Amino acid sequence: MNNKVDIGIIGAMQIEVDGIKAAMENKVDVVISGISFTKGELYGKTVVTAVCGIGKVFSALCAQTMILGFSPEIIVNTGVAGTLTNELSIGDVVIADKVVQHDIDTTPLGDEPGLISGLNMVYIPADEGISKTLAECVEKSGVKFKCGTIATGDCFINDNDKKARITSLFNAAACEMEGGAIAQACYVNKVPFSIVRAISDGGDENSHLDYQTFLKQAAETSVGVLKNFVQLWNA
Repeated sequence: MNNKVDIGIIGAMQIEVDGIKAAMENKVDVVISGISFTKGELYGKTVVTAVCGIGKVFSALCAQTMILGFSPEIIVNTGVAGTLTNELSIGDVVIADKVVQHDIDTTPLGDEPGLISGLNMVYIPADEGISKTLAECVEKSGVKFKCGTIATGDCFINDNDKKARITSLFNAAACEMEGGAIAQACYVNKVPFSIVRAISDGGDENSHLDYQTFLKQAAETSVGVLKNFVQLWNA
């Protein structure tokens, strides 16, 4: 069986991929390494979706398994994020031009903050073509968006000081917990990728309250953008 697909879509939570799965036809479910993948057709493209789970280890495991099992031409990570800039509010969208892992810290050894050992780089660039098409989809939907750096770490940002640190060190527009690890897996496997996230909270002391209130709305925004993307994407 040839599992090669056009587009791989990864979300951290079920709510982030349910809308995509519901629209797919000829679906086949398969579990690999404990991860449930759904392969099917959407707008004439072959697509595989997966819920990776929260955090960098789960997301990297999911991306690597998807790459080995389905050979996607591209991967898009979708979901929600906290804003790190006054330019983005709840319900807006951020699209990655590059990704950083803000919790990597080998500065005592003389390295830059965020430097990824083995790759010798801080920022992993997203694919320009994918990000551009995502931006076109968001623009057509009328939702406010920004292209910028997305910062990933194994912590939910709920503190103004932590928010200020990430902004100061990396000039990031948004923070989340999976994209940087997915980006690293894609980079080492030479799979083009990008990340699109709807803002669910402000990354400050009230972020845990905002997140619970606006998660569904933000996830629905991301799903709408992804549907339009699959329709428009032409590699």
